Amino acid sequence: MPWIDENECTGCGICVEKCPVSAISMEDCKAKINMEQCIHCGTCHSVCPRGAIKHDSEKIPEEIKTNVEMTKNFMGACVKYLGKREEGRKCLNRMLKYFNKEKMVAEKTLEELEKLK
Repeated sequence: MPWIDENECTGCGICVEKCPVSAISMEDCKAKINMEQCIHCGTCHSVCPRGAIKHDSEKIPEEIKTNVEMTKNFMGACVKYLGKREEGRKCLNRMLKYFNKEKMVAEKTLEELEKLK
């Protein structure tokens, strides 16, 4: 999914003009994508002269860090509120199950999408 690197966006408006579904607008002289309207056609990526429109894959390290920190916070809260260190490990196991489920959903989705080729 596309996102705008606000540090790179100069507010030229080319992406706004070229978006076939009008999913991009200008706010405070920066492009903003309405993800509910976006059809993920890639037009904005190709027309941005500054390369300010990025793909989600560039956020993977940040998302991993966020997930690990969230899990650590949950583990700490379980220990704090449930009173035993063992509760933190149980929480970790629940989070591992959660992310394994997410992984399985992604893998099965990819399998189904490959069938569309």
